[in-house]
Amino acid sequence: MRFHFKLLVPVVLPVMAVAACINAAAQTPGYKNVGRTPTAAEVQALDIAIGTDGKELPPGSGNAKNGARIFGEKCAVCHGENQQGSPMAPALVGGKGTLTSLHPMMTAGSYWPFATTIFDYIRRAMPRYQEGSLKVDEVYSLTAFILFRNDIVKEDDVIDPTTLPKIKMPNRDGFIPQNLDEIHDWKKRGCKLGHCP
Repeated sequence: MRFHFKLLVPVVLPVMAVAACINAAAQTPGYKNVGRTPTAAEVQALDIAIGTDGKELPPGSGNAKNGARIFGEKCAVCHGENQQGSPMAPALVGGKGTLTSLHPMMTAGSYWPFATTIFDYIRRAMPRYQEGSLKVDEVYSLTAFILFRNDIVKEDDVIDPTTLPKIKMPNRDGFIPQNLDEIHDWKKRGCKLGHCP
């Protein structure tokens, strides 16, 4: 009688791995009275993500004129007085037409596909070391100022939950749509040699 070791190995190894995992889980100590379930208010305070369609945008508004003042007070020290960037923070303006060059400059105006992303990022991550300290109207105003400096909105345009999601960013078509069913033809999406943008 011949014994076929090669056939036995694929069956035995997964069974042994499962048995080892079950044994390890059985030895894991149980913890009681550690932590608690967060309250609804605590969950809501952390649930600040803004989608590309802007449905989660909070009430408020702002414009570039107000944003210029806030930027000077809270942002220019890192991003530069003219949003040109510094060793501490990237540029926020410029870069038009550079994405296909050898030295692409990825700014809010040249690269980012959705204006709501600017709001979301400022709200959760700016100013550095003071994240979450800006009021909603300040975030709308800073978003408006960045968009204005990139020639996307006018200085007096009011940015709010209704207007912000409607802004079409210059590089919006440089990305695959959120819903791939929108474009069924891979050639229309710009796919070449197995790579789709």
